[in-house]
Amino acid sequence: MEEELKCPVCGALFREPVILPCSHNVCLPCARTIAVQTPDGEPHLPAPLLLSRGAPAGPAAAAASSEPEPAAGAASGGAGGAGTGAGGAAAGGGGDHADKLSLHSEADSGYGSYAPSLRSPNGVRVLPTVPAPPGSSAAAARGAACSALASSSSSITCPQCHRSASLDHRGLRGFQRNRLLEAIVQRHQQARGSAPGAPAPAATCQLCDRTPPEPAAALCEQCDVLYCAACQLKCHPSRGPFAKHRLVQPPPPPAPPEPAPAVAAVGGGCKSPGAAARKAPACPQHEMESYSMYCASCRSPVCYVCLEDGRHGQHEVKPLGAAWKQHKAQLSQALNGVSDKAKEAKEFLVQLKSILQQIQENGLDYEACLVAQCDALADALTRQKAKLLTKVTKEREHKLKMVWDQINHCTLKLRQSTGLMEYCLEAMRENDPAGFLQISDALIKRAQLSQEQWVKGALEPKVSAEFELTLDSEPLLQAIHQLDFVQMKCRVPPVPLLQLEKCCTRNNSVTLAWRTPPFTHSPVDGYILELDDGDGGQFREVYVGKETLCTIDGLHFNSTYNARVKAFNSAGVGPYSKTVVLQTSDVAWFTFDPNSGHRDIILSNDNQTATCSSYDDRVVLGTAAFSKGAHYWELHVDRYDNHPDPAFGVARASVVKDMMLGKDDKAWAMYVDNNRSWFMHCNSHTNRTEGGVCKGATVGVLLDLNQHTLAFFINGQQQGPTAFSHVEGVFMPALSLNRNVQVTLHTGLEVPTHLGRPKPSGN
Repeated sequence: MEEELKCPVCGALFREPVILPCSHNVCLPCARTIAVQTPDGEPHLPAPLLLSRGAPAGPAAAAASSEPEPAAGAASGGAGGAGTGAGGAAAGGGGDHADKLSLHSEADSGYGSYAPSLRSPNGVRVLPTVPAPPGSSAAAARGAACSALASSSSSITCPQCHRSASLDHRGLRGFQRNRLLEAIVQRHQQARGSAPGAPAPAATCQLCDRTPPEPAAALCEQCDVLYCAACQLKCHPSRGPFAKHRLVQPPPPPAPPEPAPAVAAVGGGCKSPGAAARKAPACPQHEMESYSMYCASCRSPVCYVCLEDGRHGQHEVKPLGAAWKQHKAQLSQALNGVSDKAKEAKEFLVQLKSILQQIQENGLDYEACLVAQCDALADALTRQKAKLLTKVTKEREHKLKMVWDQINHCTLKLRQSTGLMEYCLEAMRENDPAGFLQISDALIKRAQLSQEQWVKGALEPKVSAEFELTLDSEPLLQAIHQLDFVQMKCRVPPVPLLQLEKCCTRNNSVTLAWRTPPFTHSPVDGYILELDDGDGGQFREVYVGKETLCTIDGLHFNSTYNARVKAFNSAGVGPYSKTVVLQTSDVAWFTFDPNSGHRDIILSNDNQTATCSSYDDRVVLGTAAFSKGAHYWELHVDRYDNHPDPAFGVARASVVKDMMLGKDDKAWAMYVDNNRSWFMHCNSHTNRTEGGVCKGATVGVLLDLNQHTLAFFINGQQQGPTAFSHVEGVFMPALSLNRNVQVTLHTGLEVPTHLGRPKPSGN
């Protein structure tokens, strides 16, 4: 709670806290440091925002708003102090000047904003107040600052929300003092151990960035700011514009309050600590009067004299006790909600701590799994290496054997050929012709046979010295480089959770929504949505993708569908979700479709009324499509001029739209004038029937896809026999008309029982 009791400017416990218009609190001394005066020549802010907080809106306020500008010397002194305190940026049109301009540029609402300055703590500009005359005390300097703020157009910026509010003629005294917060701070100090007689904490530096701030070493009477030694050298040097400022020792800490004697409460109870020491707060405008009423319009307690003055004559005023109890009840109710959220936060923290434990355990499991998988990969690579080396060894031994066999065979042939050559040469040296002729034929034959043994290829090596074994390791290296943790322990996705609050039906379409369970470690690449045929048949896939919301159109009316969904990833397909049952509408609600109608069709009344801008017949379709069940809708004739021939019926989506309905093979219609009607399909006119339409007439269309028939009615009476039989497929409501007709569509109708079943027809 202590953070709630610290001032956002000085960082210490609140001293004389005041309530800003934005409901934030600051110390009154700190409010003096962050108040900004409007320089000369700049337009004043309009009517102060404080009027909305209960400040008087009568003649006193008007006199304050019309009050002339303060003396030039005072105004220039305040502006100069601000400029010098900020390092002279205002004189050169720097950041402070731009900040002030931003304050006055949003004066219409009474609030403004600016970029927080980096030269001051907490993002709050701490500007020196108006310097006091030489020889005056620090209290006189603060009084001069308050008088300057009250006499000139000034504003104050909240250090928390950075909203700026203009001050009225009362200056900072116009803000209400938060006595309740002051009492809570006092009780907190007592509970923390600051017993009576104990030394109060020393004053701290107001510009320190350290936590906690350093003890204050000096107080500037003109700036009314406490400085430590380091911040004094950095922010308040003894030269330039600060040379004339007077630095004194910081004020001693205030004496702790004396313990108040316990006072028994009325009724025999006892008051809370510190309650007996506090007296009833008095009205700041009428010091002799205590608060007795509460103005709900101004949101401020008032006294009896304030009510007699007429300031709150038109306001809602309540007794102080009743308003106190009402607001306490409201706060108690709000605290109950905060308590529930706090309980949820505690449970959430327990859940997060459990997640921390699971993360530790899962991290160890993943590390062990990673080491095991990498070791398995290394072992598999070693085994494969041994297999490949064995293949190389076998290939080498095979090549060596082939070469040695060829060497031995060639050597043997060469030795035989050499011996035959030597023998033949010796035989040719003999001079005995008869003896030579006896063996010459045999030698010639042997020489020819020896020559034939050296056929083509016999003197070529049978194997090559190169090894045709190329190891393609690039895919494996690429796979190793692409190896990611997603591939580790990859399992099929879990069961998707159907979000029943988002599943719904509309007419003949259904919408389903689902999500992945929390804390899911398995990735999901997509989902598969399956739907049955509406009669309890087999499921079929109607959607495959990554979205978690899907709408299926074109289903049967008055049918019950079962739907389920499953997820998939690289590891496979996960289990199905629970089956959800969806019921389509019993009757169809639809309008004319502006996207499918001819461009000459004019729709109004939320696309329920149709007419045409052309003298030729033009076609418009409905937004619903029927393939099952019995459906009935009516069209009311709003305007009927010059005896046109509007046509009513059903059609396929591809019907021709620039001629009368029923002239092609994509439409089944009844066209009617003021005296008679005909049925038409494929430009074939049948069953002329007496009786037509006029202004105010109602034409009904009954499409019974269970019996596969189409019938028409005029003013509740069936017009002729059943118009068409053997009607099968998908049909859309259709209408053709010209500019002389205007009709209004009525849908969502039950099939009237008094109409009965259509009469059989020979068509």
